[in-house]
Amino acid sequence: MADLLPAQSEGWQKVESLVRAHFCRAGLKEIRTPIIEKTELFLRGIGENTDVVGKEMYTFEDRGGRSCTLRPEGTASVARAIIQNGLLNNGPQRLWYGGPMFRYERPQAGRQRQFHQIGVEFVGLDSVISDAEVISIAWELLKDIGLNDLTLELNSLGSNEDRYIFKENLKDWLLKRFDLLDEDSQKRVNSNPLRILDSKNKDTKKLLRDAPSLSDFLSKESKIRFDYLQQLLDNLNIPYKINNNLVRGLDYYSHTAFEITSDHLGSQATVCGGGRYDSLISELGGPESPSIGWAIGMERLIILAGSKLLDSSFPDAYVIHRGQKAEQLALKITCQLRSVNLIIALDYSGSSFSKQFKRADKSGAKWAIVIGEDEVSKGQLMIKKLKDIDKEEGPREYIFSIHELDQLIAKLIA
Repeated sequence: MADLLPAQSEGWQKVESLVRAHFCRAGLKEIRTPIIEKTELFLRGIGENTDVVGKEMYTFEDRGGRSCTLRPEGTASVARAIIQNGLLNNGPQRLWYGGPMFRYERPQAGRQRQFHQIGVEFVGLDSVISDAEVISIAWELLKDIGLNDLTLELNSLGSNEDRYIFKENLKDWLLKRFDLLDEDSQKRVNSNPLRILDSKNKDTKKLLRDAPSLSDFLSKESKIRFDYLQQLLDNLNIPYKINNNLVRGLDYYSHTAFEITSDHLGSQATVCGGGRYDSLISELGGPESPSIGWAIGMERLIILAGSKLLDSSFPDAYVIHRGQKAEQLALKITCQLRSVNLIIALDYSGSSFSKQFKRADKSGAKWAIVIGEDEVSKGQLMIKKLKDIDKEEGPREYIFSIHELDQLIAKLIA
């Protein structure tokens, strides 16, 4: 679990601000759920045989003897909140969320035990258009952030009936080749054979080239749905490739499953992952509510954004002062300028003007506002240009009355 230091937090804030603006344009509403939930929610919602539940959850007993879990993902919590608060009484819900999640995993680049996700959930919508829209929201968001070289991988998991028939055929096929599977895959044959399709073991991946394909077990209705989704994405000019082994890691998915990946993240290539979960709400005690959603890991997003968004902002001006009266005026001027949305840095050192000017240069500010006892006695202040701008002409210093703040502000933002 990592600290987020001041040098990093500014970049996070820029990404979060862009995300909020993007979701606002898409007409999504924010929902915030607790970090701690009853363990039963994830056992029922994610599936007891998944790696998340079986190996990765932070689960503990509270003082009342209840089993509680730090949320390992956002969808189950959102589903619980929708049911508990009767949100579907108001019609389908188009929601987004963000915040910390927790999984006991091996930490590596882009993967931590406390990590942060942003996610979108369309609940109560079953049309293929909703699948295409939710994918397009993710795709355009990543493009807005400035990410390129992304790949959208797409698959259909079919209906629950399609998947059950395929699952039994795949299990029979795997059991006949049990000794050729890696150890993790052997453990999954009976409990969750579909997850073997997503194995990272080279030998198992090679073996699976001849395995039954889920696409061969899709019903006519499922195939029509998947074909139409591809047509809609083609119409949106969103490129994709079909990955028949893409199953995602949670039990609640059906029909559309997708991932957006990058070649710049090493083994942790997935930037965004999601899919349709038509039975989750009803399995948790709510009404039948076909739904689709996705999540993006903020840590991976920040790694990919790099210098595109993480450049530090510089102050508009740095306030330099000497003497007690000058100090009082400096604080007053600083607060007045900040109130009109200027970024103002104030020196607290009381050291010589030359040392304060060095700090002003180091801050990256374009202007220094200089206030000494002489300026105070005359009711004035001076601004001095710190940064040279090519081909810029005119004086480097200006004197303003302390009552001429409008002119001062105009000069600082010019």
